[in-house]
Amino acid sequence: MIPYPNISPIIVQIGPLALRWYGLMYLIGLTSAYFFIRNRVTKRELPMTADHVYDMIVFGALGVFLGGRLGYVLFYNLPYYLQNPLKIVAVWEGGMSFHGGLIGVLAALIFFSYRRGIPFITIADLAAAATPIGLGFGRLGNFINGELFGRPTDVPWCMVFP
Repeated sequence: MIPYPNISPIIVQIGPLALRWYGLMYLIGLTSAYFFIRNRVTKRELPMTADHVYDMIVFGALGVFLGGRLGYVLFYNLPYYLQNPLKIVAVWEGGMSFHGGLIGVLAALIFFSYRRGIPFITIADLAAAATPIGLGFGRLGNFINGELFGRPTDVPWCMVFP
């Protein structure tokens, strides 16, 4: 069996402020998606500027963060958050949902498409091609946090999580 490397989820901490691997993975994923989409726009000669691509990433990021958090609140522990509404914004305590993030990104990119007058199918095509980049970096963050592990197994190539 492969032992879990037990990497600290915190890269560096100064007082109460902590830079975490998970947050860094979001930053790397969004930055990589920006450059990937900008490259595709240029190669395909799409009627979008670098500012359009930047705005698309910002809208998408807001959709991921707001949708992911609200999805977690609504789908996983709504009664707790109704009793403790200030905890909804306590993202440092964890809690994002993939399906909430997906809904949030779709809503944000539909809005972006409408506001910028760019066909949604073009935006969806660009976003779909870049999505594996963000998901891959997100899963690295999940791995470092020791979360989203699989089912128990006894094969020799399995990872033992704490």
